[in-house]
Amino acid sequence: MRIASLCPSNTELLAFVGLGAQIVGVDKYSDWPPILDNIPRLGSDMDIDMDALEALQPDLVVASLSVPGMERNIERLKERKLPYIVLDPNSLADIGSNMLTVGEATDTLARAAAARDRYEHMLDPFREISRTITDRPKLYWEWWPKPVFTPGGANWLTEISELAGAVNVYADDARASVKTDWEDVISRDPDYILLAWVGIQQHLIKPDTVRSRPGASELRAVRDNRLLVMEEPLYCRPSPRLIAGLNKLAAILHPDRYPAYDEAKSEEWFV
Repeated sequence: MRIASLCPSNTELLAFVGLGAQIVGVDKYSDWPPILDNIPRLGSDMDIDMDALEALQPDLVVASLSVPGMERNIERLKERKLPYIVLDPNSLADIGSNMLTVGEATDTLARAAAARDRYEHMLDPFREISRTITDRPKLYWEWWPKPVFTPGGANWLTEISELAGAVNVYADDARASVKTDWEDVISRDPDYILLAWVGIQQHLIKPDTVRSRPGASELRAVRDNRLLVMEEPLYCRPSPRLIAGLNKLAAILHPDRYPAYDEAKSEEWFV
């Protein structure tokens, strides 16, 4: 089967399920796993080159509503009568369910079910340790600075925070993505500020831009130097790679309770 993926989280999920060899085209931001480096690129995940996509003659195109603006691509897929499915993950459970959706669409349901079980098994140790932790730091995740966007209660990062022995300060907001302002962040006084700006490479994010904001010096996270730049691919993509991000975050917050983070070993299941 010839499969095209229109965003990084889909590409990573397909690889985890064992369909990497069937991928014939991906968006330009799909950068994992490395075995896909030479796959044809189809442009931005928000504006796919439909002519290039159609030329690949895919048997299945996998789109995702986790990418803002993906609806435009979906309409164009309909117009061209290309075979496609649409994933819409917001939670860790959704990611597991998406594996089964992919399995059904590719006639590999048994393989997909095994991958889903493996994914759940990898989460289990974090669930067990998390239940024993009572001292939970408050985390403020920043997806975008102007205007401020942060994950809410319905987002996977609230679950990741909890499994890492912490709490998302915006978990009380039922939305998946919350548009707020810096003054409201200050009122919640997080213990950690975690910057994972969507689409921005880690080295381009400067913590000093946060330190210079009005009132930032009064925040516990700033006073205690707990302002961290996190890898966008490990926290902003709803794919099984979130487990690697969880491993890293848990080791930062509770190094005496969770396994140490090893970058190479944490993602060796993709190789």
